Amino acid sequence: MFNSKIFIPRAAIIENVQKLTYDTKLYRLKFKYNCKCDRSSESDYKPGQFVQVSVLGAGEAPISICSSPAQNGCFELCVRNVGLVTGALAALKKGDELGIRGPYGNSFPIEELRGQNLIFIAGGIGLAPLRSAIKYVIDNRGDYGKVTILYGARTKEDIVFASELDQWPRQENFGVFTTIDEPQDGWTGNVGVVTTLIDKIKNQSKVKAFVCGPPIMIHFTIKELLDAAWAQQDIITTLERHMKCGVGKCGHCYIGGKYVCTDGPVFTYAQINEMEVEV
Repeated sequence: MFNSKIFIPRAAIIENVQKLTYDTKLYRLKFKYNCKCDRSSESDYKPGQFVQVSVLGAGEAPISICSSPAQNGCFELCVRNVGLVTGALAALKKGDELGIRGPYGNSFPIEELRGQNLIFIAGGIGLAPLRSAIKYVIDNRGDYGKVTILYGARTKEDIVFASELDQWPRQENFGVFTTIDEPQDGWTGNVGVVTTLIDKIKNQSKVKAFVCGPPIMIHFTIKELLDAAWAQQDIITTLERHMKCGVGKCGHCYIGGKYVCTDGPVFTYAQINEMEVEV
């Protein structure tokens, strides 16, 4: 499906654009050509991987894939308009073309965790990369135990994938808890940062916790989990560094003896400690 020629973007067409919030959109993409001439250049992606997205005249940026690998023939990217490339992408519409390199990076160890209970803790748009793993678990629901999602956003208008957060609890043995930072008219749910939801999971055993969001959210969430006697190897998170090439050549994301774009972006907290990186 993807291109093994690591420095050459492959043309992709926007099949659909969905507005998630005032500044965030979900893009469903499909490659323009099937590459029938070179089947060796095609491969599937895994939850947690990212692609380098290029928009003509604007540049290139790394964006996490947020769809399940079971979604054959197309893939999805969740993009917040925060800069030059993402701003150019926000101006595109259905039928427009962009460039894709990848997939790059390692992945969430979802396959290794079959039969186990899983916890996903996300802040803001950090739900996007976790959504790939969540939807993969839903696609293979019988292979996993209890799933719990803790999600926090700044305001109710900042909640991404709101309809899915409402639908996911309909799955068997599936819990979703959502919070916003401050009280707000029309909001009847929990109020407070996402760490105020940690009590919902403190008594669970045989659990891996996946954490993704802004750096400050990751920092305090991991602290709360450690205080609740979580083992370092059971806390799985992502490192955000400026990934320029995506293939460990430019050195922009080199930190603690690792290249985030190739050795990561997914690490256990135990690995991060060995790298002497602060999160």
